[in-house]
Amino acid sequence: MEEAKKEENQQVSKILETLKRASHDLKSKPNASPNEKNSSATKALSELENEADAILSSDPHLSTLSQHLTNLKTLIETLQTSRGYGLKSYLRRRYSTHELVRVAELIEAEIQGLIDRDQIEALIKALRTPHNNEEECVRLLIEFQNRLSQGFNRDLQDLILKSKLFTELETSLCDPNRSKIIREQSGIAIGALIRFNKDVFVGEVLMGMTIRALISMGSTASLSVLCSLIKLIKSPLVDEIQSNGQIPKIISFLSSEELQIRVLAMDCVLEIGYFGRKEAIEAMLAEGLIEKLVELQRSELGGDLIEMGRAGGLNKRVRESEEKMFLESHPFASCVARFAVQLEVGEGLRQRERRSLKQEILGRLKAVCVSDAEAATIMAEVLWGSSP
Repeated sequence: MEEAKKEENQQVSKILETLKRASHDLKSKPNASPNEKNSSATKALSELENEADAILSSDPHLSTLSQHLTNLKTLIETLQTSRGYGLKSYLRRRYSTHELVRVAELIEAEIQGLIDRDQIEALIKALRTPHNNEEECVRLLIEFQNRLSQGFNRDLQDLILKSKLFTELETSLCDPNRSKIIREQSGIAIGALIRFNKDVFVGEVLMGMTIRALISMGSTASLSVLCSLIKLIKSPLVDEIQSNGQIPKIISFLSSEELQIRVLAMDCVLEIGYFGRKEAIEAMLAEGLIEKLVELQRSELGGDLIEMGRAGGLNKRVRESEEKMFLESHPFASCVARFAVQLEVGEGLRQRERRSLKQEILGRLKAVCVSDAEAATIMAEVLWGSSP
């Protein structure tokens, strides 16, 4: 019984997708000849009539679509019969073409709404029973992320809110008994929701357990989502991270044995430096941030960018291009100065706080550098790179 229903749903979905493409073609080619416009639409209509008449008449969700399809067929027939060259025929064709495009847009939107509803229902069901079919759950999560990436849609947003999908995603992310890939994909979906409409979903991120779960996971995927959320939500999210005592955990990732974790932790530190208030910056410094950054800058993947800036004969564009290439292979190059620059140009600090924190950074550098030459190079980068 379950298998038969699933097969029927797949068949209807295939027909709806075919009709959606046909409607899109009609909408995007309003000046095509009637015969050219009719081909794909007529084929899709025939398929829907022959295979889904019973569904159209019995499913209340398809009643609006059924009416739009009837109107579309009528308009197509009108266009086929309006082939004269008189003024009356011309005006009839113009009006019918305009109406055909309008109805095609309604059909496309209606079908997309039906597809979205079915996909969200399927995703929620999969999230509640992830052990039944992990691959299907992951597929649906990726499908949902792709749908959100198409841009804002109010009807889709209403479906998400009514279904309480965010709560399901957060529950999945925070559940340590679920597989790593499902938790990660749930986190990525939450990030996609914030990009979809930050104003609506940011409150749920700030009030919920999303950030704690992402940090506690400590995977490349979860830290990537965390970094993107800091960029999107800015100071309020940094405030939440700091008030929850999560700064030490983020700093600890700089010592991870996994390179990509260290790189992503560095990205998070730079974003916190840009958006963080004084309390967050002081919390990072108290956790030995400068000492860890100096250690990373000493490593094989570190180095100094200051010499590139001093190189003669390079214009600004060439220098920036060379620095970008160098950073791709040396992600921790001049990381102390890059952090200082974030404080200087960022949004979270007052001017007085910037000066005070710069002095603290310079003081910590004197204590941690192993030689006068190292101290001079890094301090020069901090002073030169973060000057207005």
